[in-house]
Amino acid sequence: MMQEDLDDGPDFLSDEDRGPRPVNVDLQTDGTLQVDISDALSERDKVKFTVHTKSTLPNFKQDEFSVVRQHEEFVWLHDAFVENEEYAGFVIPPAPPKPDFDASRDKLQKLGEGEGSMTKEEFTKMKQELEAEYLAIFKKTVAMHEVFLCRVAAHPVLRNDLNFHVFLEYNQDLSIRGKNKKEKLEDFFKNVVKSADEVLVAGVKDVDDFFEHEKTFLLEYNNRIKDAAVKVDKLTKSHKSVADDNSRISSILYSLGTQDSTDLCKFFLKVSELFEKTRKIEARVSADEDLKLSDLLRYYLRESQAGKDLLYRRARSLVDYENANKLLDRARSKNKDVLQAETNQQFCCQKFETLSESAKQELIDFKTRRVAAFRKNLVELAELELKHSKGHLQLLQSCLVAFKGDS
Repeated sequence: MMQEDLDDGPDFLSDEDRGPRPVNVDLQTDGTLQVDISDALSERDKVKFTVHTKSTLPNFKQDEFSVVRQHEEFVWLHDAFVENEEYAGFVIPPAPPKPDFDASRDKLQKLGEGEGSMTKEEFTKMKQELEAEYLAIFKKTVAMHEVFLCRVAAHPVLRNDLNFHVFLEYNQDLSIRGKNKKEKLEDFFKNVVKSADEVLVAGVKDVDDFFEHEKTFLLEYNNRIKDAAVKVDKLTKSHKSVADDNSRISSILYSLGTQDSTDLCKFFLKVSELFEKTRKIEARVSADEDLKLSDLLRYYLRESQAGKDLLYRRARSLVDYENANKLLDRARSKNKDVLQAETNQQFCCQKFETLSESAKQELIDFKTRRVAAFRKNLVELAELELKHSKGHLQLLQSCLVAFKGDS
C-alpha cells in the first residue's frame, strides 16, 4: 500500500507540533493569582471566552472560579488601566486584537458554493485545510486574550486593581458595549491632540540620561520591530504558498494516477502522495513561524508602543513641572497667588518624581521580559525548523526507497 511505502516520520511530525501555541512573554508569577482561558466559543459575530482563575488572595470570595467574557470587556479593562492616573508610571499591557474570522468564513462559504465543480476528494481536502486555518486563527485569538490577562495578573500593582477583580469574579454580564460613532470620533480627536502634544514634548531635553536613552531606543526599536513583522509575514506567506502549490500538484497527479492501473499511473499516485505529505510539512513550517515569530513580533510591537506611551506621559509630567516652576517664579516676582503656585509646584514635582521612579523600574523589567521571550521563542523555533527539516529528509528518503523497490 502507498501508506506503507512512504513513512510520514512520526518522531518528527507528531500531532503535538500541529497545534498553535500561545505567545510566550516570559511572565513570572508567585502562584497567588493564576489566570487562563479554559474554553472559548466562536459565534457568528463574537467570541465568548471562559476566564478561569485560581487565587489564594484574600480579595476574592473563592479560591477557584470562572466567568464568561467577550472581547469588548477586555478592551474596557485595558482602557480602565490607561485612564487611571495612578497607573501613569506603568507599561500598560496592550489590549488584545479584535477577533477577525471573516476571511476564513468567506472561504468556507465559497467552498460550499463551489462543491459541485470539484470531486469529493478535492472538496473534503480543501474543507479540512480551511477548517484547520480557521481553528489556527481561533486558537491564536484565544492566546492573545490570555496573554493580556496573564500580563495583568503578573504585575505587582495592576493585579490588585478593583476593575480587574470585577472582570475576573463577577459572574454576570458586565454590560460593556462597543463604542458608538460619537465616541469613536471623540477618540479620534483625542489621538490627534495627543499626537500634536507628543511632537511638542518630544523637543524637551530630558534631565535624566536613562530616559533620554530609552526614548531614542524605543523609537528605533518600534520601527525595526514593525519592519521585521512585515518581512516575517512575507516569509510565512511564502511557505504557505509553497504548501498550496504542493497541494495543487498533488491533486493533478492524483487525477492522472486514477485514470488507469498502469505502472506510470501508480508512479503518479506515489508522487502525488509525496507532494501531499510535503504540503503538510510546509504548512506546519508556516504555522510555526507565524506562531513563534510573527505573533511575538506583533505582540512586542504593541508593547513597545505602550512603552512609548509611558515615556510620553512622563515627558508631559516633566513639562507640567517646568511650567509650574515658571508660574511660581512669576507669582513670587509679583507677590501674588504665591501659596497656590507653591502648592501646584509641589504637586507637579511629587507627581513627576513618583512617575519617574516607577517608569524606570517598568522599563528595566520590560527589557528583561522582552529579551527572555525572544530568546525562548527563537530557540524553540530553531528546534522546530530542525525537526521539520529532518522530517522532510526522512520523507524523501522513504520515497526513494519505495521507487527503488518498484524498479
